[in-house]
Amino acid sequence: MLALLKTIRDAIASWWSEFTLQTKLLAVATMVVSLVMSGLTFWAVNTIQQDARMNDTRFGRDLGLLLAANVAPLVADNNLTEVAQFSQRFYSSTSSVRYMLYADESGEIFFGIPFWEAEVENSLTIKRRIQLPEDYPGDGEKPMVRQHTTPDGIVTDVFIPLIVNKKYLGVLAIGINPNQTAVISTNFTRDVTIAVFITIWVMVILAGVINALTITKPIKELLVGVKQISTGNFKQRIDLPLGGELGELILSFNEMGERLERYEEQNIEELTAEKAKLETLVSTIADGAVLIDNNMQVILVNPTAQRIFGWEAAEVVGRNVLHHLPPAVQMEITRPLYEMAAGECESAEFRIFINQPTHRTVRILLTTVLNLQRESIKGIAITIQDITREVELNEAKSQFISNVSHELRTPLFNIKTYIETLHDYGEDLGVNERKEFLQTVNHETDRLTRLVNDVLDLSKLESGRNYSFDGVDLAQAIEQTLRTYQLNAKDKCVELIQEVAPNLPLVLGNYDLLVQVFGNLIGNALKFTKAGGKVVIRAYQLDFKPNHTQSCPVRIEISDTGIGIATEDQHSIFERFFRVENRVHTLEGTGLGLSIVRNIIDRHRSKVHLVSEVGIGTTFWFDLGVFEEEPQPIQLEPIAETPKITTL
Repeated sequence: MLALLKTIRDAIASWWSEFTLQTKLLAVATMVVSLVMSGLTFWAVNTIQQDARMNDTRFGRDLGLLLAANVAPLVADNNLTEVAQFSQRFYSSTSSVRYMLYADESGEIFFGIPFWEAEVENSLTIKRRIQLPEDYPGDGEKPMVRQHTTPDGIVTDVFIPLIVNKKYLGVLAIGINPNQTAVISTNFTRDVTIAVFITIWVMVILAGVINALTITKPIKELLVGVKQISTGNFKQRIDLPLGGELGELILSFNEMGERLERYEEQNIEELTAEKAKLETLVSTIADGAVLIDNNMQVILVNPTAQRIFGWEAAEVVGRNVLHHLPPAVQMEITRPLYEMAAGECESAEFRIFINQPTHRTVRILLTTVLNLQRESIKGIAITIQDITREVELNEAKSQFISNVSHELRTPLFNIKTYIETLHDYGEDLGVNERKEFLQTVNHETDRLTRLVNDVLDLSKLESGRNYSFDGVDLAQAIEQTLRTYQLNAKDKCVELIQEVAPNLPLVLGNYDLLVQVFGNLIGNALKFTKAGGKVVIRAYQLDFKPNHTQSCPVRIEISDTGIGIATEDQHSIFERFFRVENRVHTLEGTGLGLSIVRNIIDRHRSKVHLVSEVGIGTTFWFDLGVFEEEPQPIQLEPIAETPKITTL
């Protein structure tokens, strides 16, 4: 039972909570009005009833006194027949009398209408006594009036003492029916009150239903729609078939939603396009870019920054950037980042060497990102520039200048020394001594000339100068090179051997550059080959097509039986000013020949390789593409030089 009551109470509370404040106030006002109206009506009914009872009381008392005055002498004479006849006439002529009872002084009823003693005794055989009120005075002279309720209404009881000559003979009890007009009026008033009460509540309920259907429901729908619009759901619509001002309001709301939806779609498309442009721009720039917020959380990072910091396999977006930076970078920029986030500075620049994930030097620029009003900091942009190449080139430039200066100083010092000696002591020197001095000066001058020419050649190759490429007859170029070095080989007692395959196709290249390559390689081979050794140059066409070319390439090999190159020196042999002779012998050179060779072969879109063993010999080889008929002239950009320099 308690659970049922609790369920009913909760249901009523939930039902009541769904009403708006306006509906609740309307219900309370209706309740107050209905209660006031009902109270007034019941007050009027009670007043009418009280007036009717008072009238009935007066009427009954007067009627009882009149009747008692007429029957008291008859009762005193014991003329009961006359009493019965008079009472019957009186009862028959008066509709207001409900009953008439005569009792003696002891209270026994000896006559009554509509019942009397003979009938009662004969049919019911029951002696009856009148039930007098407890406060009845007995032999008092004034009548006593009381009222009691019956199924037919309120009956007024009047008790009149029968006194003749101051002798108490008994009591006359008369029952007076209620006034029918008053009863009807009272009932009618009560029915009208109930009807008015019910009508008021029916009208209130109908008004509430109509209000809910015509006003409250649309307003609730509008309220829900406005909330949805405020949260960004511009697809919200209201579908209620209403006219009038509410209909216009709903129509305007739907039009507003459609416009906002179109505007949002347009803005989203524009923002998406701008975001795509920005991401494309950021992802394609050569420098690394990282955007973080004031809490050091990564918002955006481009592929260059991922590659520099080794973040390819890590998910750094949305995480603290300081937890993923290399230790060297983290140590340098942590404090400036927090200072910039606090607004203490706007930018900072650092040059840091990192060894994770690879060895490189980077320049890091920190810049604050401000809002449109430039009042608050929205984030920090980190720009990472990989300046490893720049640093290496600067070091290479400094090293090159140092090496060239060193190479130039030695021959110039020797030339100056011998010339000053000839100038100051020429008359004291013999002819052979003067001749030896002049030969040394001439040798140093040739050495200086070769150095300058090699530097100029290397500078031309690295300057971006365009060379025309055409069909080159390798047999002719090799023959020209061998004629140049034939006498030198004969003086050293070294055999020059040419093994050129017959009917070689023309190769795509620059004739002068290839002759320079052959000259440098054969010159080096003769320089490092002892007497009795051999230098062989071979040219033949391969029997396979690498990289799906149209024709098989031609391979050129220059082999010697010289001193060879140690394994630890082979990776540096093509660097500028690197000279193996510094370790194995005392022959002098510029150290630029093989660097020039590599640069030229790179321009021919090929690579120069070597196989060497100390004491056995060395072989350099490279491949050249076959010249096709009517080829387009090839304009090639300069090949960047590896900046590693070995100091003398």
